[in-house]
Amino acid sequence: MSDWTAADLPSFAGRTVIVTGANSGLGLVTARELARVGATTILAVRNLDRGRTAAATMTGDVQVRELDLQNLASVRAFADGVEHVDVLINNAGIMAVPYAQTADGFESQIGTNHLGHFALTNLLLPRITDRVVTVSSMMHLFGRVNLKDLNWKARPYLAWPAYGQSKLANLLFTSELQRKLTASGSSVRALVAHPGYSATNLQGQTGGFGDRLTGLGNRMIATDADFGARQTLFAVAQDLPGDSFIGPKYSTRGPSGPTWRSPLARDRAKAAALWTLSEQLTGTEFPL
Repeated sequence: MSDWTAADLPSFAGRTVIVTGANSGLGLVTARELARVGATTILAVRNLDRGRTAAATMTGDVQVRELDLQNLASVRAFADGVEHVDVLINNAGIMAVPYAQTADGFESQIGTNHLGHFALTNLLLPRITDRVVTVSSMMHLFGRVNLKDLNWKARPYLAWPAYGQSKLANLLFTSELQRKLTASGSSVRALVAHPGYSATNLQGQTGGFGDRLTGLGNRMIATDADFGARQTLFAVAQDLPGDSFIGPKYSTRGPSGPTWRSPLARDRAKAAALWTLSEQLTGTEFPL
């Protein structure tokens, strides 16, 4: 652990970085800081107007491109337009929202937070030179990945358990991706980070008691988006082994560094099975 901050970022001149969900919150700060140190930074966003507004607050070579993770056709179109990328940051996400389906019929949280990024990563992987960093959450501790009903079609939908499932899926995805990269002889690394508890626009989307609870949490224990994004930036910039999980030392606060994950997040058989199911659902596979 260290007192590392975004001010310690090295130069990223000559490097290209993609940040999904970069128009607000953690993604905006992550993109802003990487652009500041010279990266060609691609803001992959669903709303182009909001993306352009965010880009106007940044310095350097910043590009805005459309990406809707809830639509696999959009994911494929975005990937087709990328010739080269050094770092892919799978940051975009939704949290504890009411039940909805993506364009492809996935439950919206697993569809956005996991399956959309799964497809994007596989489609871009032949053009990625350095690493893939995916943003998870300590809410993975409350997640259970149900391979028989990943999309909540056979059981009553519960917003928070669905979110926890998607965040656990991020960790399982990263572990299995790193195993596949290592087996293929690739030097690309897969890492995962969590922000602690940062007050961002993710909160306030659940309705009723959930919004009141997160509002209280924001006032009592939350950090700001700069602190949350610091964990992602640490994973992007530091020389770390593949499958590292980065977060604040004390879960919500403290210096950035490798942190712990739940026993379920270390289940290699579940990670492999989730990968196979995700390939079937998205029509994409490991390309190396």
